[in-house]
Amino acid sequence: MEGLVNVLLRIFGLCLSIWLYNIPMNKSPFSLAAEYRDYVWGGSRLRPAVVPTAEAWIIYAGNRVSSGPYAGRVLAELAEEFGTDLLGSRAVTQTGNRFPVLVKILDCAQWLSLQVHPNDEQAKKLEGEEFHGKTEAWHVLEVEPKAKLIAGMKPNTTAESLSASIKNGTILDIVQSVEVKEGDTLFMSPGTIHALGPGMLIYEIQQTSDVTYRVYDWGRPETETRNLHIDKALVVSNPNATTSVLPLPAARDGEVKMLTQCEYFKLETISVEKKTVALDTMAESFHGLTVIEGQIQVSAGSEAFVLNKFETLLIPAICREYQIKPLTKSRVLKASV
Repeated sequence: MEGLVNVLLRIFGLCLSIWLYNIPMNKSPFSLAAEYRDYVWGGSRLRPAVVPTAEAWIIYAGNRVSSGPYAGRVLAELAEEFGTDLLGSRAVTQTGNRFPVLVKILDCAQWLSLQVHPNDEQAKKLEGEEFHGKTEAWHVLEVEPKAKLIAGMKPNTTAESLSASIKNGTILDIVQSVEVKEGDTLFMSPGTIHALGPGMLIYEIQQTSDVTYRVYDWGRPETETRNLHIDKALVVSNPNATTSVLPLPAARDGEVKMLTQCEYFKLETISVEKKTVALDTMAESFHGLTVIEGQIQVSAGSEAFVLNKFETLLIPAICREYQIKPLTKSRVLKASV
């Protein structure tokens, strides 16, 4: 009899586990608690009480949920537990249950290091099988007059001259300097040597990866946590890699416009003044909404969320239909895959 009871208990436990595993995710959108990085080049716009603050990681696998039924949980845990419900069918097809993107806001008070990122194949070869490459894009939120960034090499740069300049520290002689304005977008492919300059506030979307190889750091002293990676940079740098500056597309009230897209992510801008915009995840991807101008109300089902400038809301793929209503003239960035 005791043996039968144990068997029945095991069967019950197995059934309970299967049932719990198959519980769909709650459809409610939720906010995330930003994580901050206090690098030497940061400024005072992200956290005036903590200077320098360089980066706010606003949509990231390591963020904790700060609202809704999953408050306190880590986003990566939810991705692993709920898979397609959170991430969407397209995202899971591409990267499994791994949260696929990292979205940051960067406050650049000084030059960032001149750096380069590997692609997926190079990252696995140089760092290990569990590592991923870093494809990224920048959207300029604020910029001081005549502020510049570096993106790629000057025309006719050869692999030999690039290698020599990296080794002997004359890389600044052959880089491409670019002026940008508010609303510009730049797509940065792996292999492109680049650096953001002082006087910029930047929205960045990228693969979930932090593999960065520093080529030049403006004479700053090397430390254990901030050193150069010349050998690896030589392997992945592409002398022909460059980028184009894409101006903000004209948009009427209520229009959604694509800023940039690739196999890893999509970035769109939504302009609203009086019209309410109806959107649908189609269960294909989560949507990460960040207000960069104004104030909006996001409604999903019977719930409503008010978002102010630089606040973010994550819409699970299972949510499907939702609406964005402007409370003032607003512009929103939507991150997805």
